[in-house]
Amino acid sequence: MLGVLDDFRRAQLAIAALFCFLGFQYATWASRLPALKERLDLDESQLGLLLMACGVGAAVAFPLITFLMRRLGARRLALASGLGMVAVLLGLGVAPNYPVALLILFVDGMLVGCLNVAMNAQGAALEATYGRTAMAQLHATFSAGSFLAALVASGMNALTHDLVPHFAAAGLLLVLLLVGSRPRLLPDTPQEAPAEQKDTKRRRTLTRPSQITLWLGLAMVFGTVVEGAMNDWSALYMKEIAGASAQVAPLGIAVVSVMMVAARLLGDGWRSRWGDARLVRGGSAMAGIGLALALLAGGTVPALIGFAFVGLGVALVTPCLYVAAAAEGPDTLSLVAAMGTTGLLAGPALIGFVAGFSSLVWGMAVVAACAVLVSLCTTRVRFTVQEKTPGLATAEGTA
Repeated sequence: MLGVLDDFRRAQLAIAALFCFLGFQYATWASRLPALKERLDLDESQLGLLLMACGVGAAVAFPLITFLMRRLGARRLALASGLGMVAVLLGLGVAPNYPVALLILFVDGMLVGCLNVAMNAQGAALEATYGRTAMAQLHATFSAGSFLAALVASGMNALTHDLVPHFAAAGLLLVLLLVGSRPRLLPDTPQEAPAEQKDTKRRRTLTRPSQITLWLGLAMVFGTVVEGAMNDWSALYMKEIAGASAQVAPLGIAVVSVMMVAARLLGDGWRSRWGDARLVRGGSAMAGIGLALALLAGGTVPALIGFAFVGLGVALVTPCLYVAAAAEGPDTLSLVAAMGTTGLLAGPALIGFVAGFSSLVWGMAVVAACAVLVSLCTTRVRFTVQEKTPGLATAEGTA
C-alpha cells in the first residue's frame, strides 16, 4: 500500500508541475505588461487587443486540440505545448513591433489551450488510476505558480527593466519544471470511442456533442464567467459602488483569491467526503445567493463577505467539471475546456456591457445569476466522485 501511495504522490507532483508551469508562464508576461506597453509604445486599446489575442487563440484551438490529443496523447501534448510556451515567452521578450507581439500571444493562447486540456486529462487519469481525489489541489498549484511568477517578476524588475533577462530566467525555470515532471507523468492509454459513435466513425469525423457534453460546457462557461468577472470587476465595484477607499478596494479580489486557494487545498478531502455533485451544485448556488445578498445590502463589509462566498463557492467548480468532462472522453474535455476559455474571455466584456447600459450593480447581479446557473446546469451532469456511504469507498457512477 505504501508503494502505491508513493507512486500516487510522485505522479501527483509531476502533474502539479504542469499546473504550476501554466500559472507561472502566464503571470510572467502578464506581470510585465507595463514594460511591454512602454517598449512597443501601445495605448490602452492596443493593450486590450493584445490580451484578447491570447484568449482568442485559446478559444479557436479546439479542433486542433482534439486532433493532437488523439494523435499525441495527453503526456506528449503537455510536454510539447510546454516547450512551445517557453519559446513564445522568449519571443515576446524580443518582439520588434506590435503585429509580431499580437501573433506571438495568439500562438501562446493556442498552446495554453493545448496544455490546459492535456494537464487536466492527466489529472483526471490520476484520479481514475489510483481511486483518489487530486484535482482540486492540482488547480491550487496553478495559483501558486502565478504567485511565484509575481515574486520573480518583482525581483527581476528591481534588477533590470529589460524583458529579455527576466523572460530568459523564467524560461529556464519553466524548462526545469518540464524536465522534472516528464519521468513521472502518466503514460497515455488508448481511448475507446463511445459505443454510439463507433457505428458512425467511418462516415463522419465530427460527432454531435451529447447532451451531457453540452450541459458540461454551459456549466463551465457560466463558472468561468464568474471567475473572470470577479477578477476584473471586484476592485471597481468596491471603490465606485461599495464606497471603499483606494487601500481597501483591492481587498475584494484578494478575498476571492484567498478563499479559492484555501478551498482548493482542502477540496479533495471535501470531494471524497461529500462528492463532486454536492460541492458543485451547492457551492455555486451559495456563491450566487451570497453575492446577491451582498449587492442588496450594499457597503464595504457586505461586499467582502459576499465576495468570500463567491471564492469559496466556485473554487471547486472548474476542477470537478474537468474531471466529469474527462470521464466523457477527450473530445468532450477539449470542447468543455474551449468553452471555459470563451467564458473567461467574454465574461468581463459582458459585465462591462451590462454596467454601461445600467450600472455595475446590475453587472454584478449577472455574475450572481451565472453562479446559480452553474448549479442548475449541473443537475444534468454525471460526476465520477460520489458522496461516501458507510462501509463503501468513493464510487464511480452517475450523480
